[in-house]
Amino acid sequence: MISLLRKIERLGSRVATLANAIGTLVVLALVVVVNYDVVARGLFNKPFHGAVELVQFSMVLIVFLQLPDVVRVNRLTRSDGFLSIMGDRWPSVSTYLNKVINFVAFVFMVLIAIAIWPEFLDMFETRDYFGVPGVFTAPWWPIKLVIFLSATLCSLLFALKVVLPQVDQHVDQNGDSKGSPADNNNEQGDRDVAKSGVA
Repeated sequence: MISLLRKIERLGSRVATLANAIGTLVVLALVVVVNYDVVARGLFNKPFHGAVELVQFSMVLIVFLQLPDVVRVNRLTRSDGFLSIMGDRWPSVSTYLNKVINFVAFVFMVLIAIAIWPEFLDMFETRDYFGVPGVFTAPWWPIKLVIFLSATLCSLLFALKVVLPQVDQHVDQNGDSKGSPADNNNEQGDRDVAKSGVA
């Protein structure tokens, strides 16, 4: 059972990484559009019509395309100072609190997915759009679909974090993974023994 969940986790991680890459491409496209609008507006007095609407459209895509990968690498914005202290002194309590937080996040993402699905169906059927007709228009349903898929993937990743055993690793400020304090103490003891043997 655990091996099956690990395979699902690896598959979800790959999908999250791919979505993050697509979100990065959207960011680059947005940079091109904004710079083109600035240059065309300033030099030729011919701005890119719909630049504002396109930025609004792209920002939602970027956030929800990159959100699953943020969940995957545990980089969601939060105050984790208390958990860091708990992890050093009472690792079992810290692990339990992390699972509680991940469970609450799982419930929250499921609620988002449930709430957005009817909106996607409605927008897909009515072909509703936003923007200014004759200038720039875009359908709403792709945005709703991305939000639904992103929330679904995030809920899956959070659920796996709750169910699967947590890897006991610490990450320093430079992003380098380190073992647990006990492992570090054992490694330090081995180095001391080696030094004494050499002496």
